[in-house]
Amino acid sequence: MLRIDHIGIAVRNMAESNDLFRKLLGEAHYKIEAVASEKVATSFFHIGESKIELLEATDPESPIAKFIEKRGEGIHHIAFEVTDIRAEIDRLEQEGFVPLNREPKRGADNKLVAFLHPKSSNGVLVELCQSI
Repeated sequence: MLRIDHIGIAVRNMAESNDLFRKLLGEAHYKIEAVASEKVATSFFHIGESKIELLEATDPESPIAKFIEKRGEGIHHIAFEVTDIRAEIDRLEQEGFVPLNREPKRGADNKLVAFLHPKSSNGVLVELCQSI
């Protein structure tokens, strides 16, 4: 693990949340991107060496829509940058963590991503990400 890449926050309204985080962080988002495979729109803010990723559902059946319906808005995941995502999945699985997807997929912000089941990490959804 290299560093915390970003913290993902599930939001109901991207425009309102972008404005809120602009005020909070003192600068505007630097990127908005749709991830069609996950039925989500994302918005990224720099914060030091890391980022904040806002996630808004684009479909009522998306994982983010279901998360918000069950838990409300808030922290969705923490993402760690890795150099070799496949090797890291193997290592973590040997340590007892449960991957949600063994094969990384393309995510937002030009990354390959994979997730660990929250039941294996004290209720925290962990994302592994590797720059493409």
